[in-house]
Amino acid sequence: MKTLGALIKRNVKLFFKDKGMFFTSLITPAILLVLYATFLGNVYRDSFLSALPQGLTMAEELIDGFVAGQLISSILAVSCVTVSFCSNMLMVQDKANGVIKDLTVSPVKPATLAVSYYVATLLSTLIICLAATAVCLLYVSSIGFYMSVADIFLLLLDVVLLVLFGTALSSIIGFFLSSQGQISAVGTIVSSGYGFICGAYMPISQFTPALQKVISFLPGTYGTALVRNHAMRGVFEEMKAAQFPEESIKAFKDSVDCNLYFFGEPVSVGAMYAVLGGTVALLVTVYVLMHVVKGSKRVK
Repeated sequence: MKTLGALIKRNVKLFFKDKGMFFTSLITPAILLVLYATFLGNVYRDSFLSALPQGLTMAEELIDGFVAGQLISSILAVSCVTVSFCSNMLMVQDKANGVIKDLTVSPVKPATLAVSYYVATLLSTLIICLAATAVCLLYVSSIGFYMSVADIFLLLLDVVLLVLFGTALSSIIGFFLSSQGQISAVGTIVSSGYGFICGAYMPISQFTPALQKVISFLPGTYGTALVRNHAMRGVFEEMKAAQFPEESIKAFKDSVDCNLYFFGEPVSVGAMYAVLGGTVALLVTVYVLMHVVKGSKRVK
């Protein structure tokens, strides 16, 4: 345990000491917030207003709350995964700089080394993503705040689970990379493409039925839905209190992926947690086993 603790401490220190890695990770959520609020905010707002049934009116603050909830859920769903790729650059840098050779010839078990990289990346990413969550909540409070204390705690739980998922995914991919250029290229691809396949940039409900079925197999989809549910639950409760028709509220939930369907069957929030949690456990296990197998081959 002392060895593991020392390695985790070393990895976290090196991450925050490297200003390039740290600021790249830190600035990603900030850029997304500015871009989303500047460009996507009006798109979400217009889409929402066009979906309002004729004869129904809504308070301006409630509309702002709906749009703000959709914005921050999109930002957090993407950032928790993309930031982990930035934070995980250290593992690839150690291979590129030859540091990994010094670590593997020492009496450090491969599983311990793997876990140290994973936990260090997890801690670094959590610090940044929790800070981004605080900024997002401040943004929502200035626009239209309808979240309860329970919603906030559940949102934080969603962020932690998504960071666990993103760290495991980036760790497995980083295992096969050996240069700074490779991890930068992969990070760019993930940053530009992940938001689409997880439903953050564009709701899955707007995709073709065939594509919706394909995306329903991706665990990131359920992570996005969890964040949306807890960021927007208060808005929908306020709609109920304002006597909005149940069918209209359901249509709004469907349109922003608060309601997900797997081959036509509704997916409960509990099932979403089970999918995301199970995926994290599977990916972490695979990642550790990959290091163990590689270590055993090196010994032979």
